[in-house]
Amino acid sequence: MLRQYVGHFGEKLVRRRPLELRAERPRAYLNTLDLVALGVGSTLGAGVYILTGELAKVRAGPATVICFLVAALSCVMSSLCFAEFGARVPRSGTAYLYIYVTVGQLCAFIIGWNLILSYVIATSSVARAWSYVFDNLIGNHISQMLQETFSLQMPYFLDRYPDFFALGLVLLLTGLQVLGTRESALVNKVFMGINFLVLSFIILSGFIKGDLHNWKLTEQDYALDTSASSDTSSLGPLGSGGFVPFDYEGILHGAATCFYAFLGFDSIATRGEEALNPDRSIPLGIMITLFICFLVYFGVSASLTLMVPYYLIHPESPFPQAFLHVGWDAARYVVIVGTLCALTSSLLGITFTMPRLICAMAEDGLLFRRLAWIHDCTGTPIMAIVASGSLAGIMALLFEFRDLVDLVSIGTLLVYSLVALSGLVLRYQQDQNLRTSNILKSLCDPINTIPTRKSGQIVYGCAFLLVLLLTILSLVLAWWPSQVFSGDPVLTPVAVLLLLLITGVTVIIWRQPQSPTHLYFKVPALPVLPLVSIFLNIYLMVQMTSGAWAQFGVWMVIGFTIYFGYGIRHSLEENNEPQPPASTSQTLDQNISGHESS
Repeated sequence: MLRQYVGHFGEKLVRRRPLELRAERPRAYLNTLDLVALGVGSTLGAGVYILTGELAKVRAGPATVICFLVAALSCVMSSLCFAEFGARVPRSGTAYLYIYVTVGQLCAFIIGWNLILSYVIATSSVARAWSYVFDNLIGNHISQMLQETFSLQMPYFLDRYPDFFALGLVLLLTGLQVLGTRESALVNKVFMGINFLVLSFIILSGFIKGDLHNWKLTEQDYALDTSASSDTSSLGPLGSGGFVPFDYEGILHGAATCFYAFLGFDSIATRGEEALNPDRSIPLGIMITLFICFLVYFGVSASLTLMVPYYLIHPESPFPQAFLHVGWDAARYVVIVGTLCALTSSLLGITFTMPRLICAMAEDGLLFRRLAWIHDCTGTPIMAIVASGSLAGIMALLFEFRDLVDLVSIGTLLVYSLVALSGLVLRYQQDQNLRTSNILKSLCDPINTIPTRKSGQIVYGCAFLLVLLLTILSLVLAWWPSQVFSGDPVLTPVAVLLLLLITGVTVIIWRQPQSPTHLYFKVPALPVLPLVSIFLNIYLMVQMTSGAWAQFGVWMVIGFTIYFGYGIRHSLEENNEPQPPASTSQTLDQNISGHESS
């Protein structure tokens, strides 16, 4: 009896949502250039204007350029895994839809819940960044007034003062959405054009006014700047000086945070339905987008650290203060205008996309059904808009930018790890119900050339074992790196044993037959590339602070409480009923937009 109950409960967790195909496929109209423009516009936002200064000041110094390179490589592998899901599901959508259709309900809820976290925090962090830049433009009067009023009353785990300006900005956009205001594509294109012009100006200015000595700073330089500054509290740590002042630990910590800066590239992978020649244009568009974004981040971070010693960078408004430092006061206002345009475009994209995912999950029954209610007159999902806007506003009010970025990076790295794992497992699942014999023999010498139930189960078990081994290896390398590479008598053999086990289990997966199903794009170098992607994502995740993990844990506890207390019993697959309309005259299109980033 208990076995049957456990089996039935397990079946609930892997129930798949049937895909509702459209009667006619939308006309394909996006070529590679269109996809690149979409990806770059979705990716370059708050990360380039605010995150660069934060990383350079306290985490990596001039080596911030290497942080962006590591993050870009991780994004390339993750995006290729994502592109295969886009090929498997003949609909535009997000990772939530792809996983629900192909893998099952629990994994889809985890991904959807973390995507909600990414959207909410992206909104909060961009609103915070907008507030920082605007406050700098008017002489920091807002922050000074709020800090004098509230700084002594704030708990240590929150920001120094509540940012009511950021809260007001989020609530303003929430109100516009409730009224049915639509995002303007023309405004976004204008803002994106201004953004590129300003970024080009920053890069060129940095190489003109920059000083290569700022990549070779010493304690003597730090002492001179300390004696010349009346406010020594504004100086950041020196570290060991030079190009890599905080050693490779700083580069890894910075790379983990840098992942935030590349969010949005996956919007390309979600457009397989509208892409011309998707088997070529989607992977090529992803690669070109990430290469362009990396060049921009490289140029901007190099420019900033060449103009200003990294410990003098202003973390909340780095580029305007950098132009003040080099004596180009007028250029400061040009940069501020460009920054505000970029942040506004990013904020519009996020806030108009976020409620659609919440509404889709509510319509599927995994979140509270009231969140899917659509107003008859405006045609907007009011409850989803108010819920997401309120949560984003509260986080923008109380948390500082750095905490928000670390939290969204953890959630997104987890999403892409699950996508890579799911894509790896699905490639080896059966298309026909064939018999197999001798489990031990089938591990490394399967008798069938196409997947069977037995070979699929072997891959499932091996894949989850690999995730466990990769997690342990990541923890060992993150906590005791010097001991491992210096030949410690305990840790070095442990790391070698883990590598041997990982290699052996990978060979077992490699020997299993793959599905012959034709897809317009498949991840190359299976199973190695998805496993490398998972390892790199996990390794970057363990670099995050304990505070960020504690906040993430609270978010996941809330999510699992909702799922096991409500979603698992109210999902459409549980009730096996047709989906109820969200209102008498309106229903929400479940073709969810791609994940647009800050």
